[in-house]
Amino acid sequence: MADFTLYSYWRSSCSYRVRIALELKGLAYDYQSIHLVRDGGEQHGGDYRARNPMGQVPCLLHEGHTLCQSMAIIEYLDVIKPEPALFPKQPHEAARVRQLCEMINAGIQPLQNLGVLQEIGRRFDLDGEGRADWSRHWLNAGFRALETELATSAGRYCIGDTVTAADLLLVPQVYNANRFAINMANYPTIDRINKTALELEAVQRADPAVQPDAT
Repeated sequence: MADFTLYSYWRSSCSYRVRIALELKGLAYDYQSIHLVRDGGEQHGGDYRARNPMGQVPCLLHEGHTLCQSMAIIEYLDVIKPEPALFPKQPHEAARVRQLCEMINAGIQPLQNLGVLQEIGRRFDLDGEGRADWSRHWLNAGFRALETELATSAGRYCIGDTVTAADLLLVPQVYNANRFAINMANYPTIDRINKTALELEAVQRADPAVQPDAT
């Protein structure tokens, strides 16, 4: 039995980030699927809500502790397994990594996640295409800003030529962008970094399509 248990959903971008971190660190984990759509969403069940009152994925169990929120989990994994490091040692560069992470984590992803799309659909009577238009608006707005920031920091990856936490967040966000038919030709730096990261075996093992609950 693995030391870690990850409650995840195959298409969740936040879960995808954590899967990449676990794979990069070489940490084995048991995968527990929380289906976000079936039966109204398994994340709303009482047992899971007891673990994560927000009713979101991912959720990580380790040594009797329960951790939720992907950024907190990624930082925790980087502390307990320092190599390969996901945050640079130099304070300014570490802050820059967190800045790029939060542009995605706070400024893009929450505006087009499942719960938000379901709620705006109910409140404003939006059909599937209306919800997709909402998502495309915020994805494009966020990617325009991210593309500008990366112009001054990127090498092969978001910060130079070393994988950092910023790349862990970028890859799932591009996955979402492709789902919503965003024209990635408008974001050449983001597109290039994503394609480079997708060549990593750890990223391939974390890919949504190869997860046990993928449909």
